[in-house]
Amino acid sequence: MQRGVYVARDAVDHLWPQADLRLRIVAATSRMRGGDAVVSHVSAAVVHGLALVGVANRPVEVTVAGDARMSSRPGLKRHLDELNADDIVDVDGIRCTSVERTVFDIARVASLEAGVSCADAAARRMAVKGRDFDPGAQEAWRERLRARAGEASGRRGVARARWVIEFFDGRAELPGESLSRLQLFRLGYRDFELQVPVDGPDGEPYEVDIGLADERTFWEFDGEGKYLDPSMRGGRTLEEVLLREKRREDWIRGVTQWRLCRGGFRDIATPEALGARLTAFGVPRPAA
Repeated sequence: MQRGVYVARDAVDHLWPQADLRLRIVAATSRMRGGDAVVSHVSAAVVHGLALVGVANRPVEVTVAGDARMSSRPGLKRHLDELNADDIVDVDGIRCTSVERTVFDIARVASLEAGVSCADAAARRMAVKGRDFDPGAQEAWRERLRARAGEASGRRGVARARWVIEFFDGRAELPGESLSRLQLFRLGYRDFELQVPVDGPDGEPYEVDIGLADERTFWEFDGEGKYLDPSMRGGRTLEEVLLREKRREDWIRGVTQWRLCRGGFRDIATPEALGARLTAFGVPRPAA
């Protein structure tokens, strides 16, 4: 897992990418003996439990303050940067960057996909309680990140971080929804709403991931986990989950008279892939 730290292969082969990286973080920090290294970037997001894309096969990332001369090695990437006392927290015994600093660092130097999904996850933590979304809390969180970006003006990646700060939305429930929204934006769509309520047959609303009002189209990210992972099926069989989804989809289409298009990660891997799927479903592209 790290230099001098081993686990049995069959204990890790089944792990999802975030769990695998967290185990490697624990392995790396177990070898640290003092010093100024702090778990950071995507690794810190995993420690904080923030779901994001781009985790698979990443090295453990740490930030070292000051002008220390430290090199990276296989499985461990070191960043050299300033860290304020408020930027460092302890999570389950692991020293890592705070949620605010973590979101900002990822937005600056990781992929845009990772930046948006991480920022969405953090905003959701700040602004969503149960099923209730608090737009005021989200804007307060956005202001904190705007202030941080202002203090870092001129540094690498700050312009991109500012874009992520304005784009994030805590109503996105999963990284696949975040990536869907980003690819829709890249395709030119602008008028979209998240978690659109549709009154269900028993009075309880269904929520649809993204609504494109101008195109009268719903888009739903359809991850495989809710079908294949027993822990996500709520005690239901695969057949029961599929039947429930079919009835829900039929109801939404019939009540709203909107298209309902679904896709998984391969359908949102690039803007071109998503554009091709929407075109196949007859969804018009936005005017240039």
